[in-house]
Formats: sequence, C-alpha cells, structure tokens
Amino acid sequence: MSESAIKTQIQFKEALNRALVDEMQADDKVFVYGLDVADHKRIFGSTVGLVEKFGPRRCFSTPLSEDAMTGLALGAAISGLRPVHVHIRVDFMMLAMNQIANMISCARYLSGGKLKLPIVIRAVIGRGWGQGAQHSKTMQSVFAHIPGLKVVMPTNPQDAYSLLRSAVQDDDPVIVLEHRWLYDAYGDVDFNFKIPLGKALVKREGKDVSIVTTSWMMVEALKAREVLEKRNVSVEIVDVRTLAPLDSATIIDSVKKTKRCIVADYDWAFCGFGAEVAAQVSEACFGDLKSPVKRLGFAHTPCPTTRPLENLFYPSAVTIIRTVEQMLGLDETDLSGESFYSWENRFKGPF
Repeated sequence: MSESAIKTQIQFKEALNRALVDEMQADDKVFVYGLDVADHKRIFGSTVGLVEKFGPRRCFSTPLSEDAMTGLALGAAISGLRPVHVHIRVDFMMLAMNQIANMISCARYLSGGKLKLPIVIRAVIGRGWGQGAQHSKTMQSVFAHIPGLKVVMPTNPQDAYSLLRSAVQDDDPVIVLEHRWLYDAYGDVDFNFKIPLGKALVKREGKDVSIVTTSWMMVEALKAREVLEKRNVSVEIVDVRTLAPLDSATIIDSVKKTKRCIVADYDWAFCGFGAEVAAQVSEACFGDLKSPVKRLGFAHTPCPTTRPLENLFYPSAVTIIRTVEQMLGLDETDLSGESFYSWENRFKGPF
C-alpha cells in the first residue's frame, strides 16, 4: 500500500508543508514566497525543505513591503502562475489592503470572467507570548466581507492539508488563516482525502445546543463539550472551516435539530462574522429556536499584552461552558478539578 493510501499522524505545520510540496510537484506554476519564507525557521516549519527541493526561483523570501509583494501575486496570477504568498502576521496584511480589496478581489469581475486569479495568501493569526494589539489580530470578518475573496480557517492537520491543496487549485483568490497555536497539533491525515472549499463539518454530534466555531474556538469547544458531558449535556460542534463561501445549510440543519445556537468566533464579536451567522440562523430557524442566538468573541478593545488581561480578552472553554449553562438554566459547574489547555507551553516563538 502506498504512503498516500494510508493515514499518517503528523503535525499541523507538517500537513501544510506536505500540501505545498504536493502542489509544487504537481504543477510547476506554483511558487511560494513571503517575508522569512526561506529563513532558518521557515514559518513555524511549514516551508521546510521547499528551497532545497524546488530552488530559490520557486521558494524565496521577500523585502518587508506587504503592498508591493501582494501586488506581485496579482501580476503573477494574471500571467498564468499560481502564487502562494505568506504573511507572517495577518495584522500587516492591512498594509496590502489596496491590492487585496481594490485589485485582487474584483479583477475577475472587472474582466468579465476572462481573468483567473489563482492566488493563495497564507497568514498567521492568534495569540502568542503577550504580543499585544499589533500582532494578535484575526481579521477574517473583514476578508469574508469582501466579494471575490474566499476565506479558509483550518483547525486540524487533515483540514490544513486538504483545504490548502484545494485553495492552491482554486482559480479565485483564497485567504488561508492559520492559528499559531495549532502548528504543533497532531492528527491523522489521509493524503487522498479531498475537502472542497465551502463545506462545514459537524465535528461532534449532539442534541441540546449547537456551537458554531471558527479556528481556535473549535479546540475550546471540544474541551467545553468534554466537561459538559459529565452533566449529561449534549453539545453539537460545527466547524465552519470556510467562511466564504459559507456552508449555511450545515449550520442551519444543526440548529434546527438542537433548537439552540452559540456562535464562538475567533474575532471581535461586534460587527463580526458571528453576527452574520446569528442573523442567518435567526432568520432560518426563528420558529425552532428555544432561546436567542448567543455570540462569543474577543472583547471590544485592542488586545492587551499581559497574560491575565489576555485571558479576559479571549473567549475560552470556560466561557462556552458558562454560556451553555445560562442557556439551559443550569447551575454553574465546579471547574476546580478540570485541567484546561495550556497550549502556550508548546509555542516556540513568534516565527
């Protein structure tokens, strides 16, 4: 049996790396570039070996100029190449918003469909070692808001592998947002398994409440479900995976079954992606809902730097547990004996 026919347990970063290798081998038009892509740390290890295997013409580091380097992707794609541009932090994609929002997102529309824009922009998101307001953003709501962009947020190695391959093969621009705490996560990967863009996943089935999650909040939701199971509370977890295009049907089917919905979004709650999901669920499930849809997200403030304030800023498994208890009219669970995730201990550094 060939390697590609069996499941292999690898890390999230290794899955991203394997996806890039497989796409670069399959199509010599694919190339990878960005700030520090070819340095010794190789974007948390996700671009290890690419320079050695494919050479500096297909994997290279760039100057610190987000706007110019994103414009390079546009020109390359129009010329028939398939660029994968890596931003080491999503915060600094704001410096390239003219290229993204005014050029890349609408080029296909403005050409009457004649131009293909096979551009992938990978960006690192999420908290690290107290990185504060300028290095901890997510911004998926902004990108999903713009027509012409597809937005993907993988949460495990299989999704990282399959969704990145689907993104590279797509003829429209795709933004792939990767949480830095997920890079060391392990999971089984089937290298033959394909996941199309625009398909959500019911990660765990349940009957009492649906938790619709993005990115890291899926991990927090799994822990919350583990705790709530001890009280015979059955939680269904829906991992959105692709924000644009959004698989509304899977979300709505889940809520129609459980009659309750919590949207746990890894971003600010105000004017965020969670509001869009809440609106769609409220419209489609109005007669089914037993309680209003609840939204969880970042506190409406710039991200603080100190660890205690970070813990207040970010929603967590505890936040989800308390919200489910309130929704179901339950007394608060004693959490003193629970061990919650300390993923920051695995985090090796900002690059």
